[in-house]
Amino acid sequence: MKLKHPLLSAITSLVLATAGSNALAALAVGAPAPDFTTDAARAGQPFKFSLADTLKKGPVVLYFYPKAFTSGCTIEAHNFAEATPKFNALGATVVGISNDEIETLKKFSVEACRDKFAVAADYGARIMKQYDAALWVKPDMADRISYVISPQGKVLYVFSSLSPDQHVENTLKAVQTWRASTPQ
Repeated sequence: MKLKHPLLSAITSLVLATAGSNALAALAVGAPAPDFTTDAARAGQPFKFSLADTLKKGPVVLYFYPKAFTSGCTIEAHNFAEATPKFNALGATVVGISNDEIETLKKFSVEACRDKFAVAADYGARIMKQYDAALWVKPDMADRISYVISPQGKVLYVFSSLSPDQHVENTLKAVQTWRASTPQ
């Protein structure tokens, strides 16, 4: 029995260390948010999304998700769709991003996002790598990480959890805090 306990302890430590490193992979608060332009869709209509142009209007809630039309990603998109009017009232823009093809995202923007916000295509996982948002077990797929980016292009808030729960709640609180501390 004594031999199993140290082995179990070592395995538990390894699992916890690996899980912890995943959460630490995201960009830090205060870090510059890498600029990008990519194909996106809103309400089924394709367009070019530019982070720099969108930040001119206010903060951006940029959330990475693994794959369109999977259960967790659909739940998260529904949650963001329901909250988009609250984000918009605070001057924030919501955009989701994954490594899905634009044709898939056109459909996802209608069905899951309910025409409320844009979803962007990250061809070749280029953007998710810049944001340290690649899923550690499958680097060509996004982890579930949400960022709030200030109009000045700095990371204000980061939330990382594979569960779709609390991404909306936490990023909305971060935008509310930003709005309360920003002179109008």
